[in-house]
Amino acid sequence: MMMKIESLGTSSAKIIYGENHTDLLTLSVQEVLNLFEPSGVLLFRRFGVTPTQMRAFSEKFSSRFVLEPARRIVDSSGNGFVQLVDEGMDYVPPHCEHASSPFRPDVVWFCCGVPAAQNGETLFWDGVRAWEELSEEVRQLFLSKKIKFKHHFPAIAWKIFFGSDTTIADVERALNDLDGVNYLIKDDHSIYMEYTCSAVVKTKFSNQYAFANSILYNHRNKTVFFEDGLPFPDEVIEEIQTVMNRLMEVIRWQSGDLVMIDNSRFLHGRTAFDDTKRQVFSALSYLNGSP
Repeated sequence: MMMKIESLGTSSAKIIYGENHTDLLTLSVQEVLNLFEPSGVLLFRRFGVTPTQMRAFSEKFSSRFVLEPARRIVDSSGNGFVQLVDEGMDYVPPHCEHASSPFRPDVVWFCCGVPAAQNGETLFWDGVRAWEELSEEVRQLFLSKKIKFKHHFPAIAWKIFFGSDTTIADVERALNDLDGVNYLIKDDHSIYMEYTCSAVVKTKFSNQYAFANSILYNHRNKTVFFEDGLPFPDEVIEEIQTVMNRLMEVIRWQSGDLVMIDNSRFLHGRTAFDDTKRQVFSALSYLNGSP
């Protein structure tokens, strides 16, 4: 790949620069994957990427896509989905997409249409480094005890996620086969679901331990606990937050940027902003060859 490549921050992340109006879609899939697997985050800059190009590019790598029910779909052509990220303007804590459910995708794709005039940067954290920097006491705690997320999905939300033609019977079949899932379908067809999993995952490519989860994101809403129902001690949350503050990296958006994030290793979030013109788009996918 005859491209200028630089490190992005102090992590393993990389910036790939386009030159002379390089077409993103001409890049070699295998060469991109060869960079992506050890890096975990790739920022493609100066390619002038549009949401449509993001969809076409991500389809080259992906076997299927999943939706985030809270985001508006702006492009559902082809085999992928493009959604508008900006359903709010508040700070978003570290999290991995769908890590609080059994539907965690491999890759998170972001494309910047219009950056905020001020703030609104996307943040990211290396879960491998976070795991290494947590105290031995906290590591042993999360190795010995799983965590449990509690969700309530209105019918409109799960129909967006599974598809408008999905029936209750379809949902039951899908959820019955999943490890760690307990659920209750209510009279109004809303679903109460509990998902139990480890806070520590093995990365997709390097098989390393990573503290790549959505604990801080869901803790603020009191929807995550230990598997026995007990809350996290304040000092544990404080230690996690301290480590994340130390490891935080920043993507200062430029129009036309595209970011590819390994969702098994890296957490991401966002700084608060107040510019209503900000537009960042997303897609969530499983890589080719994933089950």
